[in-house]
Amino acid sequence: MGGVTDPTDTTPPTPPTRSAALATALAAQDVAAVAYALRNDVVIVPQLVVNGQGEQVRVFGREGTDKRMLLLFSSAENYVRMVPDEVDPQVMVGDAQWLRDFLTVHRNVLEMVFFDIAGPHVMQAAPDDLMAALGTLPETDSGDDA
Repeated sequence: MGGVTDPTDTTPPTPPTRSAALATALAAQDVAAVAYALRNDVVIVPQLVVNGQGEQVRVFGREGTDKRMLLLFSSAENYVRMVPDEVDPQVMVGDAQWLRDFLTVHRNVLEMVFFDIAGPHVMQAAPDDLMAALGTLPETDSGDDA
């Protein structure tokens, strides 16, 4: 029967590894819909695994420059498509607050943000443009309605 859970099961729920909203927005090449999806859903982030520990975002860079590119994906499958020879590609799931925080901290070294760079519907944004599109979180808005 649906809805019945085992109270002794301590397995954490599996986080989503796909954003249908982001995939649809990228397919339409709709900037406003991409921004909406990023504010209201999840994004898949490549994870750097070093010595069995995977707590860092994997960023990419061009040779001869200290600037980096953040690659974000609408699904774990699209990331795997970019790195087909990797034995065990790992991803993290980020939300709007995570993305705001990451961009704020790393804004000076990020040259560009790419979405689904391996296709089928690639888009890119400058970090500052992406921050503007993300806006502020609803609970942090300070409206003077009273």
